[in-house]
Amino acid sequence: MAKKKNFPLRIDPKLYDALQAWAEDEFRSVNSHLEFLLRESAKKAGRLPKKEDKEKE
Repeated sequence: MAKKKNFPLRIDPKLYDALQAWAEDEFRSVNSHLEFLLRESAKKAGRLPKKEDKEKE
């Protein structure tokens, strides 16, 4: 697995609560759910490199 990049994120507490509940519904941590949502959005927008897009499938 590729090394992950760490960075601080400031987020509205109400949004965090909503994301936390959503992540729990999907049996994920908040961190992994955010990464999932961002990857899906980037894929839909055609922003992921083709090689990475195929490796995740």
